[in-house]
Amino acid sequence: MRFATIARLWLRRPLLAATIALGILSSGASGARAVEIQYWQYVFDTRVQAMSEVIKQFEAENPGITVKQVTFPYADYQTRLIAAKAAGRGPDVMQLFYGWLDTFIAGKLVQPLPKASFKDAEIERDFFPIVSAMKRGGQYYGLPTAVRSMALFYNKDLFQKAGLDPDKPPQTLDELVAAAKAITRRDAAGNFQQVGMALDIARQDHNWWREILVRQYGGESYSADGSKVAYNSEAGAKSLEFYTGLQKLHRIGQEGFMDEGQAAFRGGLAGMVIDGTFRIASYKTIQGFKWGVAELPTQDGRKANFGSYFANAIGASATGEKLAAAEKFLAFVSSEKAMTVWLDKVGELPARRAVALTEANIKDPIYGPFIRGLEYAATPPMVDEAAQRQVSIDMINAVLLKNTPIKEALSAAATREQAILDKFKGK
Repeated sequence: MRFATIARLWLRRPLLAATIALGILSSGASGARAVEIQYWQYVFDTRVQAMSEVIKQFEAENPGITVKQVTFPYADYQTRLIAAKAAGRGPDVMQLFYGWLDTFIAGKLVQPLPKASFKDAEIERDFFPIVSAMKRGGQYYGLPTAVRSMALFYNKDLFQKAGLDPDKPPQTLDELVAAAKAITRRDAAGNFQQVGMALDIARQDHNWWREILVRQYGGESYSADGSKVAYNSEAGAKSLEFYTGLQKLHRIGQEGFMDEGQAAFRGGLAGMVIDGTFRIASYKTIQGFKWGVAELPTQDGRKANFGSYFANAIGASATGEKLAAAEKFLAFVSSEKAMTVWLDKVGELPARRAVALTEANIKDPIYGPFIRGLEYAATPPMVDEAAQRQVSIDMINAVLLKNTPIKEALSAAATREQAILDKFKGK
């Protein structure tokens, strides 16, 4: 009996060996499929929370891929990306503002999206047209989860206290000024106790001036290809005079009141503020007063808006398994499912038309004005968003703080910004 048992085991050795070998190979194959990639973005609480939920859903559908979210303060974000690139490391997928694209391409921080997975015709069919700002030389370099436009937030309670109809926000710039004057309150010494409008140059007001007011006064901010500054014009001068006049002439607000425009509005001490969709989630937590949203007031019937977005791109260092995983993750974060999460948690508009342009969204009292604004929004090409933004900020401050004449400040800004454009394009 013992001999027979040994004999049977001996005869089964090839089968056992094959089984063990197959197990080892299977384990190795499974290990090869398991991959971790990093996703980098700047710290903005609602965006971080939304991405955590998106990652959770993605990992559930892709059990072989783990995504580690890494965040940095906004002021440090680009510096960290450059440092990581120099050290031979970096994210596999990253967030970037559309206006940073040329800088990121020049710095070899990103790589083109593979056309096999991200087809131009499908992108241009399904996304809002402003997505084309992520295309260079026939190649897309990134896709957004959400897009932004701007609108007027207003405090319904302050409107009512000022004798204004809380259900009829201003529709023109003249009405905006009149409503702001009615709401503004100052003490005996002339100090603001309550502003009709929160004014914040460094946040969104520079965009309001350059990308919206200039167009509403009949001009353009840049040439169609983005190579020439176009706002050094009569329209540019009128729009700059209007914006700076809100403080110098009409005195309906003041830069620095409560430090930030959004803080003044949240504190119930500002009747209105112009801001983007990304502020919706924050303002939804307000409990002290009722607020509403309206499309931006017009000038001579002209509508204008500024469309922008943070896109997601594949890092230049991603190769092999990490590149394949990065492609899957980028496809997921730009999917309808991810956009629904983003709208719910952040308040930013879905980048895909079919997700954004539902009847419910268009009629929504909060999202509706932003979505309607997207239909006439412009997204100008930019080569160095931070530097170009600073030019506008410095120009406005020159008028407000140094009493620089409007046309002189405008001309100096245009010359300075043109130099930025020319330098980048190698002229």
